[in-house]
Amino acid sequence: MILHNKIDAQLPSWRNRVTTLLKEHGDKVAGEVTISQIYGGMRSVKALVTDISFVDPNVGIRFRGHTLPEVIEALPKPEGAEMPYVGGLYYLLMVGEFPTEEEALKVERAWAKDSKVPDHVFTILRNMPEDTHPMALFSQAILAMQGGSKFAKRYAEGMSKMDIWRPALDDAMYLTSKLGVIAAFIYRLKYGDKGEPTYDPNLDYGANFAQMMGVKDPEYADMARLYFILHSDHESGNVSAHTMHLVGSSLSDIYYAFSASMNGLAGPLHGLANQNCLAFLMNVQKEFDGTPTEEEMEKYCWDTLNSGKVIPGYGHAVLRVPDPRYTAQFEYAKSHFPEDKLFEIANIMNKVVPRVLQEQGKAKNPWPNVDSISGTLQYHYGITEFDFYTVLFGVGRALGVTANYVWARALGQPLERPKSLTTAMLEEIAAK
Repeated sequence: MILHNKIDAQLPSWRNRVTTLLKEHGDKVAGEVTISQIYGGMRSVKALVTDISFVDPNVGIRFRGHTLPEVIEALPKPEGAEMPYVGGLYYLLMVGEFPTEEEALKVERAWAKDSKVPDHVFTILRNMPEDTHPMALFSQAILAMQGGSKFAKRYAEGMSKMDIWRPALDDAMYLTSKLGVIAAFIYRLKYGDKGEPTYDPNLDYGANFAQMMGVKDPEYADMARLYFILHSDHESGNVSAHTMHLVGSSLSDIYYAFSASMNGLAGPLHGLANQNCLAFLMNVQKEFDGTPTEEEMEKYCWDTLNSGKVIPGYGHAVLRVPDPRYTAQFEYAKSHFPEDKLFEIANIMNKVVPRVLQEQGKAKNPWPNVDSISGTLQYHYGITEFDFYTVLFGVGRALGVTANYVWARALGQPLERPKSLTTAMLEEIAAK
């Protein structure tokens, strides 16, 4: 398979880089940790390594060193489409090079070939209680496929540590090929005809998802491509990515690790943020019986802040500029449905909220982030069920975290085991 061959060719030089770095410079200090960081969720502690993506505070996410606008421009696109092949992004994340159209299509064809979901997965999901959250169904479906892990089988048989990345990559391709189908089935099971979706080998990943979801508007194929690309990766420190890395470091296979990752994504402080942002917009619409003026929006924002609440979708732990993932979605909506009522409110908030937050003086970054508008775009195309949005996030996030998982195995990254301190120990440090 093309990804195996490309990674295989790169590994000798990569392994030499890592070995040299550790041998010759392993004792050099890369950062320091404060007591507030230890108690504050390890925020900004330099303690992880990933070459897949990096959040540049001044330009936003970089995939393999390239900014988001550069990636969207350079990746090959289906004929007549605005947005690139999702398989092209996966190639870039895995290989570190922009693919040709044929190389992107090889990934797409590999996904199509392995897209059939085992029958027992559908059976398990059908047997879950009707009120089960879509994310619980998603995590359960991923875990239900663990019995087919090539990595677990090969590791149990005994294999060289230098080669364990190969079955890890097989598992990554097998898993990602099925996630769109599983997500669409969960949607149908919860909100639709309960039928099992069928993957069309003549369509790409994004177009397949659109048809499996039953969205009639042909634009949604581009929306799906954009959505999965934007949500694919965001360094290794966020909860879903770090969970994947942590569980994978024990050499749990990709199904165990990714199921755990999705359990982290389901948290209100991580993947659920997009639906909170949409709910805020809809509350504004209800409050003003339509679209407020900028003056009305400003007063509403101040009332929200003064009541002790936050305005969801604004601010970011790392960025100090508007999130380019937000900008990509905003420009898409502005181009395709500028008169959408919720988008009109989002547009007014984009003008008003940053200056309100700047005047308040508490936010280090007053600009909108990716969650600020992502739910609005899904809502426009008829995906109105809030609880499902995080599943969509999860399908995209799989692209980045599985690429990180494969490279962690290829470079022999060890078991993660940070050291803990007691409060008394920290008090002693503080007293010195």
